[in-house]
Amino acid sequence: MLNPSKLSEFPDDRPVLIAGPTASGKSALALEIAQKRGGVVVNADASQVFSCWRIVTARPSEAEEAQAPHRLYGHVPCDAQYSAGHWLREVAPLLRSGRRPIIVGGTGLYFTALTVGLAEIPPTPPELRAEADLIPLDTLLADLDPATAAGLDRQNRARVQRAWEVQRATGRPLADWQADTPPPLLPLAAAVPLLFDVPRDWLLDRIARRFDAMLAQGAVDEVAAMRDHYTPALPAFRAIGVPELMAYIEGRCTLDEARDRATIATRRFAKRQRTWFRAKMRHWQQVRPAG
Repeated sequence: MLNPSKLSEFPDDRPVLIAGPTASGKSALALEIAQKRGGVVVNADASQVFSCWRIVTARPSEAEEAQAPHRLYGHVPCDAQYSAGHWLREVAPLLRSGRRPIIVGGTGLYFTALTVGLAEIPPTPPELRAEADLIPLDTLLADLDPATAAGLDRQNRARVQRAWEVQRATGRPLADWQADTPPPLLPLAAAVPLLFDVPRDWLLDRIARRFDAMLAQGAVDEVAAMRDHYTPALPAFRAIGVPELMAYIEGRCTLDEARDRATIATRRFAKRQRTWFRAKMRHWQQVRPAG
């Protein structure tokens, strides 16, 4: 963890940005800063926006939320579409609220959209998204132009599908839209950008222990409560742990198998996060966890 003595060095008039891989301790640091220096903790995690999940997405607990103001957590219905564009529009008024935002999460695209800018792309028609949901990942990739494909995480279906939808809906590659990106809402120089740089083995151990803690806290019951509404194509139901636990609830695997699958999926996700951060956020101030 960042040395508490360093907190006094943060300018009071600058937002704090805290990014890092899943399970690295970002939320604890955000809460510490809010308590000691003041501010509003703002979510930058794509799964923690959904109202149906608290345990399985490691959203701050009610007790933690009571210790400092929190925004953009659990406020989106589970049957809704939600994108970086939605998030950016919701963050904008928080930057002007007069209370220092402490923006924390692991969705690198959100931070890039905030500090670099986000192309103003027309929304995808629902019928086109429904068509894309049925197309295999390899086929989606094969249809993309080389410039767009080169800039994507090819294992991230949501990102690949979004690029395919943009190209089909607008007749223009995503890379072209991105080249016309407007100025950012928050230039990096106007913020305090912190990036958790954590040892791989330390993080893998944290991931395994955290999922066990989720199970002990009732993650199975949380997912089971949404069984009748389960729609794999919706963003909310792609949260890691949800498909795996739903498979257990529906009798398609054992709980141990679900646990192993979710842990492996989280490790792979953390690897993709670290790759994104190193490529796009290498100028951020590095933070090492304690212990």
